[in-house]
Amino acid sequence: MSAGIRRKARRGKVEYSFLFMHADGGQLATLAKLFEEGALRPIVDRRFPFGSLNDAMAYVDSGRVKGKVVVDVT
Repeated sequence: MSAGIRRKARRGKVEYSFLFMHADGGQLATLAKLFEEGALRPIVDRRFPFGSLNDAMAYVDSGRVKGKVVVDVT
């Protein structure tokens, strides 16, 4: 997957880097506080019911996602 992204970036003369997160209770607490205060708002692109999980994955693979894709499991 990243090979295609790197190729497109080179063609567009775009620099980028991957950011890998590690679970950290302190960071998660800070994020939760920001979310509760309204300073952090996730952008939800689309929601899918759990029964449409394959459709959700196909949508993510389409490369057209402009936010988070949510799968409702309830």
